[in-house]
Amino acid sequence: MLSNSLNTNEIKNSAGTEVEFSRLSTSDRSTVFAQVAETPSQPHRLSISHQEVGSGMKKRRRSLVRFDKTVISGVDSATPITVSAYAVLDHPVGASTSNAEAANVLAELMSFLASLGASTTILYDGTGNGAAALLNGGL
Repeated sequence: MLSNSLNTNEIKNSAGTEVEFSRLSTSDRSTVFAQVAETPSQPHRLSISHQEVGSGMKKRRRSLVRFDKTVISGVDSATPITVSAYAVLDHPVGASTSNAEAANVLAELMSFLASLGASTTILYDGTGNGAAALLNGGL
């Protein structure tokens, strides 16, 4: 289980600077964290949730990690906008004997988003191959 405070470099922004979050709520299969220094009218949330569907060999677990951040529009200073980014892991737990292949595809996603080819450096600034494709609408 995650700590109630995410404040030791667990989460960084595009400049590589730590962003601190504190647990806001927890229910059966989900939890929500709020940025510690958020502006009340501009929520910045981290949500984590899990859902299991099917049964037996067809049982799947869908896990979601999602960030939503509300800011004031750069075009119209009276308009709040929300930017969201999330990852979903859809794992056939009913027919799996371990998390190994799920860990492999998750690592592939993370490396594609946060690196350039053979580099071993994590890029927080959105210049990783996959991140750049997402930000710029590229293929």
